[in-house]
Amino acid sequence: MLFNSIDFAIFLPIVFILYWLATSNSLKLQNFLIVAASYLFYGWWDWRFLSLIMFSTIVDYSVGLGLLKQQNQTKRKILLWISILVNLGFLGFFKYYNFFIDNFISAFSFFGTEIKSNSLNIILPVGISFYTFQTLSYSVDVYKKKLEPTKDFIAFSAFVSFFPQLVAGPIERATHLLPQFYKKRTFDYSQAINGMRQILWGLFKKIVIADNCAEYANLIFNNSADYSGSTLVLGALFFTFQIYCDFSGYSDIAIGTSRLFGFDLMQNFNFPYFSRDIAEFWRRWHISLSTWFRDYLYIPLGGSRGGTWMKARNTFIIFIVSGFWHGANWTFVIWGALNAIYFLPLLLTNNNRNNLETVAQGKLFPSLKEFSFMLLTFWLTVFAWIFFRAENIGHAYSYISEILSKSLFEIPKFSGMRGALITIILIGIFILIEWQGREYKFALENIKSIRLRSIRWISYIIILLAIYFYGNFDETVEFIYFQF
Repeated sequence: MLFNSIDFAIFLPIVFILYWLATSNSLKLQNFLIVAASYLFYGWWDWRFLSLIMFSTIVDYSVGLGLLKQQNQTKRKILLWISILVNLGFLGFFKYYNFFIDNFISAFSFFGTEIKSNSLNIILPVGISFYTFQTLSYSVDVYKKKLEPTKDFIAFSAFVSFFPQLVAGPIERATHLLPQFYKKRTFDYSQAINGMRQILWGLFKKIVIADNCAEYANLIFNNSADYSGSTLVLGALFFTFQIYCDFSGYSDIAIGTSRLFGFDLMQNFNFPYFSRDIAEFWRRWHISLSTWFRDYLYIPLGGSRGGTWMKARNTFIIFIVSGFWHGANWTFVIWGALNAIYFLPLLLTNNNRNNLETVAQGKLFPSLKEFSFMLLTFWLTVFAWIFFRAENIGHAYSYISEILSKSLFEIPKFSGMRGALITIILIGIFILIEWQGREYKFALENIKSIRLRSIRWISYIIILLAIYFYGNFDETVEFIYFQF
């Protein structure tokens, strides 16, 4: 069930009404309805996926109870490894089985040995990369005694399957989200209104910006051999805004929907394209995943506490693993390694913790120095996104080679230029709105500071009209991160 579908437009009000009218007097009923709604939401894609999330829930719930009762350290480690192997085993099989088999065969073919093996027609369960990391973090936190394991199976099931963030995050920590299922929620009008604002902004990002950018990004990337270097640059720019507005738009809708039900989810994007260096970019992009890898992989490896070699090693590990998490393709590995190369000089010179405050905080415009660094960081990011979007390494190489050719200085030409110009204008308006709201958790949140209600409503109506007239309502354009 997609957030931008008619199905969800019917599903959400029904669940909302039942939640606040039929279950408002009972915490158990509230949690049970969340579980039922979440399983319906997830099973809407393919009911067979439900068996995986059920099994993962039962395993990690049981591991948590076992860790509570067990004091022997060896047995505690065994329980933790059961959780790790089950969760990463599911993820590895469904997402990476064919990748490893194909590369294994290719490696032996290189040395003249032919191995016959059949790839499996495996359907990747939607959101498996997200909910496996969420449940795994619960087991790790219980093992480290950072969290008391729950004895409430319904509450734990609701935590694992919570439908707003189930299929594409944010990847919530049990220490933050699980305790919210222990307390009966009461309706908060101001929280719900703010949630609706964030849903509206998320829909604008997805339907107006991301899906229109997707049309031209797909056209140019899929036929890159036919276009000039200047057109390919335009295609990379379209994808740059597509992936940001698509994924952050999903996060906005997820966080806003959660507010309707009395829940608080972590911020997942914090205006990353206004970053002044790559370190700042990664503090602002997909925050829930970046902090997950930091806490559960980077710090256990030693973080930045060791010498130069350890710092470099850990940096490359964290970025390459992050790239591989996104997909079973060498392009994602290259994308991760490239970001590590960007990041490493900042780490080695102890400049990775600069720019902790919002750019041009309290000012209308950035300084010339800030603007220059923002542009540099943005174009480095655009270059890296080429590998992320390319079909394979050869495609990325040919794409970049054409950009670096003399055709870079030609006027961009491709079918649909007129519609593309409208999309570029919409991107410009979007950037201005984001810039004005960059000190808030999401751009549209600053509307609440407008005292005149009529002005606020005019703003909402303008956004709704923009969605109606310029939105791409093709429901086949799924959220990008569903494939991860």
